[in-house]
Amino acid sequence: MTAAKRLGFVGVGNMGQCAHLLNYTDLEGCEVVALAEVRPDLAARVAARYGVPKVYADHRQMLAAEALDGIVAAQPFSRHGVLLPELYDTGIPVLSEKPLARSVQVGQELVAAGGVHVLGYHKRSDPAVLHAVERIRQLRQSAELGPMRYVRILMPGGDWIASGFTHLVQSSEAVPPLEADPPAPDMDETTARAYESLVNFYIHQINLMRHLMGESYRISFADRQGVLLATESESGIVGAIEMSPYRTSIDWQERVLVAFERGYLEIDLPAPLASNRPGRVREYADPGDGKTPLASEPQLPWVGAMRQQATHFVQLLHGESTCLCRAPEALEDLEVAREAVLMKGQHQ
Repeated sequence: MTAAKRLGFVGVGNMGQCAHLLNYTDLEGCEVVALAEVRPDLAARVAARYGVPKVYADHRQMLAAEALDGIVAAQPFSRHGVLLPELYDTGIPVLSEKPLARSVQVGQELVAAGGVHVLGYHKRSDPAVLHAVERIRQLRQSAELGPMRYVRILMPGGDWIASGFTHLVQSSEAVPPLEADPPAPDMDETTARAYESLVNFYIHQINLMRHLMGESYRISFADRQGVLLATESESGIVGAIEMSPYRTSIDWQERVLVAFERGYLEIDLPAPLASNRPGRVREYADPGDGKTPLASEPQLPWVGAMRQQATHFVQLLHGESTCLCRAPEALEDLEVAREAVLMKGQHQ
């Protein structure tokens, strides 16, 4: 890599610290030179903990004073339409939390604004998903297991933090009132709440489905309870997203099945804030014709998805190609979620 890229942070709350700042402050190829935070005591304490030299009361002050190469904006998604266009105007690449926006309409406005914007879909950076995506590409190209037929993602509710807030710097300061985007204009209040809940909790799985399929898909069924989404891709690959058919209290049991005609990949994903822990991938191949089926599991590097996502963003700043999701694809996630919520409403 060339000289270290200068990063600025907009917001250092729970996720800003433990999902992002913790991973960038000792990462090769970058240096965190400034942070903007509306809570002054929290800002000062976080800067002292992580050795960030400059602190600003808001993003405008930081952008006016600093020459930055990248921005990490860990803000509520309900503020993306208000905040992100100002960051886009600088021409500086931005990484934000998911989803893209509070509504499809705001998401469309953000995409039209044309900023260099990648989303924090950290599961795409998990070593297990990186391995699986490359293996899926190879299997589809070789056709050794036949055509790809089905993708199933199961994500019951559970302990997503997994002690990941151990290093959290806290403050008793209240967050001052901040401008937010309006709710979806094409939904009533009840539907809009259901939509925001879906994109808050399950947008990762909606995005991961497309990432594994390698193509766009549509919703074909959404049940009334909000447990199951059935999907079908452009080429006819069928999918299912199972959303909390049960819950766990001290565990995380997110699993993916990618099925071909004569075998499959299984992916187990760790809790989002579990550190230094990759997912697992198992491959099963049954060639038929009396040949012995084979099962295998690669040894993956001991790095967590959030850490690897930070590495990928720094690589992007250095001009390298990465798996990070850009805003136009993230807009597709919002459109799929809207389709699911509206279809669910038809069954009420």
